Amino acid sequence: MLRELKKIAEMNKVYRSYIGMGYYDTIVPAVILRNITQNIGWISQYTPYQAEISQGRLESLLNYQTMIADLTGLPTTNASLLDESTAVAEAIALAARFTKRNKVLVDPYLHPQNLDVAKTRSRPHGIELSELNFDNFNVSKDVAAVIIQYPDTEGRIRNIEKLIAKAHEQGALVVLVCDVMSLTLLKSPGDLGADVAVGSAQRFGVPLGYGGPHPGFMAVARDSKNSLGRMMPGRIIGVSKGANGEKALRLALQTREQHIRRDKATSNICTAQALLANMAAMYAVYHGPKRITEIAQAIHKSTAFLQSELVKAGHSIAHKVYFDTLKVTVKDLQSFKKRAEEKQMNFRYFADGSVGVSLDETTKPADILDILYVFNGGSKLSEKEVADTVSETASPLIGNSEHARTSAYLQHPIFNTYHSEALLVRYIKRLENKDVSLAHSMIPLGSCTMKLNASCQLIPITWDTFNGLHPFVPLSQAAGFQKIFSDTEKWLCEITGYDKFSLQPNSGANGEYAGLLTIRKYHISNGQEQRNVCLIPTSAHGTNPASAHMANMRVVVVESDKHGNINYKDLAAKAEKYKNELAAIMVTYPSTHGVFESSIRDVCDKVHEYGG
Repeated sequence: MLRELKKIAEMNKVYRSYIGMGYYDTIVPAVILRNITQNIGWISQYTPYQAEISQGRLESLLNYQTMIADLTGLPTTNASLLDESTAVAEAIALAARFTKRNKVLVDPYLHPQNLDVAKTRSRPHGIELSELNFDNFNVSKDVAAVIIQYPDTEGRIRNIEKLIAKAHEQGALVVLVCDVMSLTLLKSPGDLGADVAVGSAQRFGVPLGYGGPHPGFMAVARDSKNSLGRMMPGRIIGVSKGANGEKALRLALQTREQHIRRDKATSNICTAQALLANMAAMYAVYHGPKRITEIAQAIHKSTAFLQSELVKAGHSIAHKVYFDTLKVTVKDLQSFKKRAEEKQMNFRYFADGSVGVSLDETTKPADILDILYVFNGGSKLSEKEVADTVSETASPLIGNSEHARTSAYLQHPIFNTYHSEALLVRYIKRLENKDVSLAHSMIPLGSCTMKLNASCQLIPITWDTFNGLHPFVPLSQAAGFQKIFSDTEKWLCEITGYDKFSLQPNSGANGEYAGLLTIRKYHISNGQEQRNVCLIPTSAHGTNPASAHMANMRVVVVESDKHGNINYKDLAAKAEKYKNELAAIMVTYPSTHGVFESSIRDVCDKVHEYGG
């Protein structure tokens, strides 16, 4: 298998990517890669619903929450979400629930994928998205939220405090879509007065991986009732007490979640990239605030140096205040692209002919010289001159601006103790030993999340030819991934008997949601928009009714018999009752009782009989 995967991996071309758009190369500390990412004691545990055997992971995820709370300046956070784009959509849904309004003003300079997902997820609930006008800002009393990318997709950092105040005057929430690395230097969303912050923690030590998986996050402001916190999606880790009064950790406010509240849940989020959240948390534990600030300063100083050299060479830079991204006007785009291909570099190409370049913690002086060559056709500087100039820069743009962060972060001892490999290894092992995983025993829980990632699968994910690709590289550079996608789709079609598969959903619950949206679209295309009832057996996973609710379907529960199987008589009666509105049935197969029900064919036939 490894030989075959090696051949496929070598079909990919790993160029240096400066595309940005929310995805950045990062240096994964080897101690984390070896002791968490490839360690069965960390990758095989079940979702931590049973706190007694989950104290290690719960502590690491609490570290993640603390990290996000500190960086965003907002006290209530989750651990975690699927990615930045779905986090934006979740924030829109949260704002609509909280304000009971259905209009949202959206920054036109959101990352394109964030905007696309927001549109898809808002449409079923009739949430109207309108473009935010920064020059003529106006918020009516029916606006639920204002969504702003911070910094925006072109790298620009705006002064948004007055805008936030105006939004609050009309009762609207303000959501900032953040870059975690930039928040080490920029004013936090909390300091700016924002109500919600969302984003991805990918650049805290989680590889690009051609777009994922990556841990998302959400942080919210807290009032006396913690109103937003009680409505937010995802798992929240809380500090509690054990039976003997000792400090213990557990999942908090679980009545918001799908496994308890089902169709009334705030979201269908379940496991939510917890392994990647643990990696990002350990990145913060390992580096601590001092080293992370140094990493961010190095990125920003390198960007400032690049901007200065590009201006000297006659290029125009679109925005004066930035963190790591420049939008640059070039005179001869074709020659630029030719030199970029020669140096095996990827950049972002805007519709107006400008070029975007985003730097990250892997960017070295040699890379900057190659970038200048692509833009200018050459540079007289040496690597040492670049390195010396960058390091001697006292305080670049952000440090001397009104945007500079003044509040401290990562002050908890956990982020100021384990800064050597030996110390971190011991900490990771200590947490691992508090949990039950497949390294200790079988886990007698039935769930769609109970899968073993074999050792031969964990090796390839560390190869640069798989984890080093930016998601927006040209398809010609990702032939290996395209083969994997094509083969996997073919195999799944053969296994299931279906004609077409989508590999896009980022979780099982998102797969449910995508399927239900497809069914809704099918009925609407046939002129039967009234078909919005989804039958859900009581034996279904909690994500099933939660997903149906997110697709704006009406959930009708089908009872189980004394053996836990679908009660066929109840199914038939409800299919008859809702025959004009029946859209679908969603069956967990096998059910939560672990049974492949023998009547499944009859169940399907009955639903089809009534147009579902």
